[in-house]
Amino acid sequence: MSENKTITSDNEKNENAFVSSYQKVDSFETDSDILSFCISNNTIYVALANKVSVFDLSGKHLFDFEIDENARDILVEDAIIYLLYPTKIERYSLESKKIDEWQACSNNSDYCAITTSEEYVFITDAENKLIHQYNKNGALVRFIKSPNGFIIPSYSFDIININDTLYCSNSGRHQIESYTINGDFIASFGQAGAQAGAFSGCCNPVYLEKTTNGEILTSEKGTPRISCYRKDGTFHSILFDNNMLGNETSAYRMRVGGENIFIAHNKTITIL
Repeated sequence: MSENKTITSDNEKNENAFVSSYQKVDSFETDSDILSFCISNNTIYVALANKVSVFDLSGKHLFDFEIDENARDILVEDAIIYLLYPTKIERYSLESKKIDEWQACSNNSDYCAITTSEEYVFITDAENKLIHQYNKNGALVRFIKSPNGFIIPSYSFDIININDTLYCSNSGRHQIESYTINGDFIASFGQAGAQAGAFSGCCNPVYLEKTTNGEILTSEKGTPRISCYRKDGTFHSILFDNNMLGNETSAYRMRVGGENIFIAHNKTITIL
């Protein structure tokens, strides 16, 4: 992670003011509110209301392609664009040609987030409060359930894969849980609280992201902040506090690209 210059919250004269090791590099605007975004091979893929907009890492617009409305998540892996909707998954080539479509396992599924491994696709389901595991052909392999029970208010049910260990938010419990690639529970960490290293409000963390060295970033709502944890759940640091993020209440989506963190909110992606 970057260690160059610093930026501080508005109260710079306060000797206890939060100081970040990140500085703003640039920002760029999209045509409408950002539903989700991802970074792959130095390219940014942004899911908007009814299209995907593609940019380079500097924010230069490359091209668009049309999609259905209400995309929940977007992921690019192995030269395939995955678009997640509440009750289906669509797959596209990098040239924006639709490959196929997988329907949800049941009509009451309510998909939230997606991640992949070499062989599998994992999708969180807020309605059924579990994780769906598919193979790369779209066949259901298993349901993964939390031994503690997932409590998922407000679609705060993100999932990431770090070296074949799955990490997902159990936001109603203010925790992150880890699983093997075969769905076996490993551990959980997190606690409720406003202090650094805890998750505040009714349902946090909202979003997860992995760093290039395998640490976990968390993004919270209510009093938004982005924090960093080691893979074993040990708290590392707060990266961005509420003042730096604009003193709003919704969580900020984030992605890591090299030494930079890209933060999306409303129509803007900020590079730090």
